[in-house]
Amino acid sequence: YQRRVHGDLSMKARDGKITLEDMSGGTFTISNGGVYGSMMGTPIINPPQSAILGMHATKVRPVVVDGKIVARPVMYVALTYDHRIIDGREAVLCLRKIKECIEDPRKILLEL
Repeated sequence: YQRRVHGDLSMKARDGKITLEDMSGGTFTISNGGVYGSMMGTPIINPPQSAILGMHATKVRPVVVDGKIVARPVMYVALTYDHRIIDGREAVLCLRKIKECIEDPRKILLEL
């Protein structure tokens, strides 16, 4: 049942036919402001949800690697969460795992 529901929602989203009612009842949101060029920001939780992940645009920026300034792609991510529900340590560990998976998607595909 759950797979069918997710498949239906995926198709509606791809077809541009998803409604507010379809998106209600969730506990977590992923916001992709990066598609609009957003470089950074603080996502706001939509009650009664417990957290929101903001993913921003990837841009080439100067960073220091081995003491040298080099150009590298940089993407900011931000996790806003309700501290009454989610412990800060767990939220940070989750955000680190998300970062690692974005940097190396094989970790998701191969479950590393």
